[in-house]
Formats: sequence, C-alpha cells, structure tokens
Amino acid sequence: MAGTLFYLMGPSGAGKDALLNALRSRLEDKPVIIAHRYITRPASATGENHVALSKKEFKKYLFANSFSLHWHSHNRDYGIGIEINYWLQRGISVVINGSRAYLQQACELYPDLQPILITAPEDTIKERLYKRKRETEAEIMQRLQQNAELNTTCTSNSRCGKKTVVIMNDSTIESAVNQLEAIICNKKLPRHT
Repeated sequence: MAGTLFYLMGPSGAGKDALLNALRSRLEDKPVIIAHRYITRPASATGENHVALSKKEFKKYLFANSFSLHWHSHNRDYGIGIEINYWLQRGISVVINGSRAYLQQACELYPDLQPILITAPEDTIKERLYKRKRETEAEIMQRLQQNAELNTTCTSNSRCGKKTVVIMNDSTIESAVNQLEAIICNKKLPRHT
C-alpha cells in the first residue's frame, strides 16, 4: 500500500514553518515523514528546517536527478529529495512544503497527492512578513499582490485527484496544527471552501 503525499502550500507569512515545526513532535510515532526542502538560502536558527545549498550545489543535485520535485521562486531554487518516492512506496506518508505556483506540475507527477493550503487574512500575513525581516517592503508588497490569485488557482483549478483542503491559520498555532494533524493522521478532511 502506497503512502499519501501531502502537499502543504501557502503564502509566506501564513505560518507553514511554525505549523510544520509543531507537527514534527506529534508525528514521531506515526508512519509519516516531513521531508526537508533543499533551498538556495542560508540556514538560520529561525524559520524552516531546510538543507541549505549554493546555486552550484543545487545544479549538481539537479544533474544527479536527486530531486523528485523542484522549482524556482523569489530568486531561490527549491527541491524535494527523491527519497520521498522510496518512503511512499513503503506505505509511509510524506508531508512536503510545496509551492502554490508549482502545484499543477506536482499533480502531474503525483496525481493522488493531497493539496493542503495554509493561509491567513492579508493583514496577518503582512504583519508576519514584516516581523521576520527577510524581505524588503517592495518584496512584501509583491508577495501580497500574488497571494489572492495563487490561493484562488490552488483551490479551484487544481488538476489533482483530490480537492485542496484549506486551513485558515488565523487563531492559535495549536488550533491550526490540530486541523493539520487530523488531515494527515486520520484523513478527516475539513469541508472544502
């Protein structure tokens, strides 16, 4: 029996990293792995737990067919290791931090993936982006302009076999991570919005 690929996505500032960090300890005794992303961004003590690669290293990984999924966004390269295929074949479910803009390509490669959109109200996202101090004001404004369009595309035009589940992360981390855990572990999907 194959595992399920959970394709987590959402705008920067929606709280994906915080949710994934909180979810890790809850999944320790379950047949679910949260895959690390390979990113051409330096590692830091805050934010996403990822594998930092230089642009040259990333190209080597691409040449070696080391990624099952990869994309370019906001001047960074992102990859998901080929090891997820091994895990899925052995019945282990996998959670990945994907890209809304790459969802259609991911669905072509993994037609049975379960898309999950993490989002929050625009004012909340804007406040979170300013607090993390990773982008300039112009970059933040550009991200906010793209959000509504990408969220609509991900929830209405997906060619995946399953509808996108939406989690609104506008309350506590505990509330949102409870919803995410229920989807991943029990396959209880909230109503599609």
